Amino acid sequence: MDKDIFIAHRRENDGVVHELWDHLEEVARKTGEFASKIGLQKQGELIGYLHDVGKLSDEFQRYIKSAVGLIDEDDDDYVDAVGKKGKIDHSSAGAQLLERLLNTDQKNDIFVKEILSNCLVSHHSGMIDCIAPDGTDILSKRMAKSNAKTHITEVITKIPGSLNERLNGLVSLDEMVNVFVDRLKALREKENDSKETLSFKWGLLTRFLYSCLIDADRLSTADFKCPSIKKIRKNGKYVSWDILIDRLNDKLSSFKADSDIDKLRAELSAQCFDFADTNKGLYLLTVPTGGGKTLASLRFSLQHAKKRSMDRIIYILPYTSIIDQNADEVRAILEKSGDRGHVVLEHHSNLTPKEESIRQKILAEDWDAPVVFTTMVQVLEALFGSGTQSVRRMHQMANAVIIFDEIQALPIKCVYMFNLAVRFLVNNCDSTVVLCTATQPLLDKVERKSCSLTILDGQQIVPDTKKLFKALKRFEVYDQHKPGGWSTKEIKTLIDEELKASGSVLVIVNTKKTAREIYQQCHDGMSAVVYHLSTYMCPAHRIAKFKEMRRLLDKEQSVVCVSTQLIEAGVDVDFGSVIRSLAGLDSIAQAAGRCNRHKKRVTGRVTIINPENENINSLKDILIGRQKAERVLDEYKKNPDSFDGDVLGLKAMERYYQYYFYERANDMNYPTNSKSAVGRIDDLFSLLSTNDLSVGEYERINKKSPSLPLRQAFMSAARAFQPIDSPARGIVVPYGKEGQGIINALCAAYDIEKQYHLLKEAQRYSVNIFENDWRKLSQAIHEVQAGAGVFYLDERYYSDDYGISEEPVSDMRLLND
Repeated sequence: MDKDIFIAHRRENDGVVHELWDHLEEVARKTGEFASKIGLQKQGELIGYLHDVGKLSDEFQRYIKSAVGLIDEDDDDYVDAVGKKGKIDHSSAGAQLLERLLNTDQKNDIFVKEILSNCLVSHHSGMIDCIAPDGTDILSKRMAKSNAKTHITEVITKIPGSLNERLNGLVSLDEMVNVFVDRLKALREKENDSKETLSFKWGLLTRFLYSCLIDADRLSTADFKCPSIKKIRKNGKYVSWDILIDRLNDKLSSFKADSDIDKLRAELSAQCFDFADTNKGLYLLTVPTGGGKTLASLRFSLQHAKKRSMDRIIYILPYTSIIDQNADEVRAILEKSGDRGHVVLEHHSNLTPKEESIRQKILAEDWDAPVVFTTMVQVLEALFGSGTQSVRRMHQMANAVIIFDEIQALPIKCVYMFNLAVRFLVNNCDSTVVLCTATQPLLDKVERKSCSLTILDGQQIVPDTKKLFKALKRFEVYDQHKPGGWSTKEIKTLIDEELKASGSVLVIVNTKKTAREIYQQCHDGMSAVVYHLSTYMCPAHRIAKFKEMRRLLDKEQSVVCVSTQLIEAGVDVDFGSVIRSLAGLDSIAQAAGRCNRHKKRVTGRVTIINPENENINSLKDILIGRQKAERVLDEYKKNPDSFDGDVLGLKAMERYYQYYFYERANDMNYPTNSKSAVGRIDDLFSLLSTNDLSVGEYERINKKSPSLPLRQAFMSAARAFQPIDSPARGIVVPYGKEGQGIINALCAAYDIEKQYHLLKEAQRYSVNIFENDWRKLSQAIHEVQAGAGVFYLDERYYSDDYGISEEPVSDMRLLND
C-alpha cells in the first residue's frame, strides 16, 4: 500500500481503508452540526479536524497498518500491534497544534484553548481531570508532553496545505474566540449564580462540546465500518411533527368523555395543548395520579416541538416498568405500518460495556429518534458519567422537549447537579424542560439557593392544581402502621379482608425479599389469581404480567399483586384496595394512584402498614423518607384541617418535602468518602466546579495557584458517580421463546448489522442487575461471543414467578416448560 496514504480505519469484510482525511472531514462536519445547536459550529468543526491529526505520525501509521494486515510481518516497518495497542498517543498532538494556532496569552484565548484542548486529549479516555484530587495539573501535563511522544513536529509537516488553510481560516475568525466567550458569558444568570455554579456550568459546556465530538467520531467510524447501518440511520430526518400531531388527535377524538374523570382528563389535555404556544423554558405539570398525564404531556410536547422547531422529545422515567407501558402506549398511537420502529425509541439499559471496542461503538445507542423513552439513570450518566459511551448522547438533549416524568424519584444526592444541568439545558441549549409528577419535590427551595431552580406561578402548565386534586380524589387512607410491625401472616389476613371488601388488592413493599415472602404466603389457598412483580423480571415479562392482570381486573375478577415500588408510579392499573409498606409520603401517594384509578367504585381503600421483618437500614432514601412520612402522618392525626383534610394532598406533600429536604440538605451535593473513586471526603458538586480541595493540594505542592481557569476533576468525579448506590449492568434474559431466540441469534450473529438490530430488540429482554448479584450469578452468566461485551443468563436461572433467581429454578415453574 502507498506509504503516503494515511488511514484511520480499515473495514474487515472487504479490506477497504478509511482515509484519515475523509474521517477528519466527516467528524468536523458532524461535530460542527451538533455544536451549532448552542452556537458553536466553528469551534466544533475545529476540534473535529484536530482530534485525530496525531494519526499522521509514522509510529501510528506503522501500528495501524500492521494491525489490519497492510504491512507484512517480514516488512521492516512491521510492529507488534497487540503490544502497541493503546500505547501510542494520537490525541495530544491535536491539542498541541491548537496551542500553536491560538498562540496568545490573552485571558479569553487561554480559556477557549483549555476547553477545546480537554475535548481533544480526552476523546478516547473520557474527560480528563484538569486538577486531580492529588493536586496534579493533568491537563497542563498532557499539553507539555514531549515531541518524542506526541510527534507534533512531524505531524505539522504532514498536514496538507488545504487542511492548513482550513485550520488557519477557522482560528482567524472573530467568532472562534469572541463567540465562544459570549457563550461563556451567557452561562452567568443574573440571579441564583455563584462562583461555584458558574464553574460547574463551564464544565457542562465543555462536556457538551465533548459529547458533540465523541458522537461525531463514533458515527463516522460506524458508518464506514458498517455502511448498511448508515443507510438505516435517520440523522434527524424524522416523520414530521404535523403527521405525529394528526395521529395523536385521531386517537384523542376516539375517547368518550362520559364519566367525570374522563371529562377532567380531557380538560387537562386541552390545557396542555393551549400551553404549548408558550416560549421554551422550564415548566411544571403537577397532576394527581390517574389524571391522564402521559397523553396530556405528549400533546403538549408534540405541539410545542412543532411551534418551536425542536429536534426531538425525550421522556425520562425513573423505572423501566414505566417505560414498558408508556412507550407501548405512545408507539401504538404514533407509529403506523410504514414507519414501525422509526418514531419511538426505548433505551432501558446499556448492554455493551463502558470500555468500548470498535464494534461496541457501532452498536451503542445514540438516541437518534424523534421520540425517546429512557431512564433517569441513562440521562444522569449522559450528563455526569464516566467513559465515552453515555456522554455521546448529551448533545441530543439540546433543542429538545425534555419530560422528566415522576421527578420525585430523582436521587437526592444528585439534586444540586441536576438543578444546574436543567438550568444549562433551558438557558443555554435552547431546550424546554417539564417536571411532571403528582408529588412535586421542592427543587426551588433547596438550602443552597444558588443551586435551586426558579419556579414561578406562570410556569405551572395547569394553573389550579388544588381544584384538580380535589376533583380527582377517589380513595380513603387508613394509617395502620404499629409498634413492632405486621407479621407476614397478619399481612395475609389483611389481604384476605381487603379482597372480600374490594375484589382486588395491590401490595407494594420496599424490598424484593419482603415481596417474595408475602407472595409465597399468598400463592396457595387464596381465592384470587396472585401475581408477583420484580425489577429482576425483564420488560417483556412485566408487560405480559400487566396485560394478564388488566384483563382479569377489567372482568372484575379477584386479583392480588405483590410488588416492589416498580408499579407505584406511572403504571396504569386499577385495584380496589392498595396496601403500602410505610415509606416516603411521595411513594405512598404514588402507590395510592393505583387505587380506584378510573373511579369504577364510590371510593377505594389505601392502607399503610409496616412489615416487621422489612430491613431498609441500607436504603437511606427510603429510611429517611419513612421517618418524615411518620412525622406528617402523626401531625395529620392531630390536626387534619391544617392539611385540608387530605393526608396525601398538596399541603401534606409540601410539609413532607420541607422535612425531607431539611434532613437531606448535606446530601444534595453528592458527598464522597475515602472508599470512593475520589479517595477522600469531598463532593462531586465541588469536584465539578471550583474543586477547592484539589486546588488546595496543588497550591501546597507548587506554592502557587493553578494558571488555568478550568480546575475541575472531571474524570475522578465521573468514576465516583453512580446514579444509584449500587451500579448495575445489563444482561439479556431467556424470557419465553422470544428472549431465548434473541440470545441464540446474538450468539450466532457475527454480522454487525444483524447485531445492531438484535441489541435493539434485546432491550425488552434485558435486566439491570447489581454487581454483588452479578458475582453470585457468575456461573450462570455467559458472553454471547468472546470479546463481545454482551452477556446473557442461563435459562435455568430465570423463572416465571420471580424472574432472575440466584439458584437454579428446578423447584419453580420454568418458562419454557
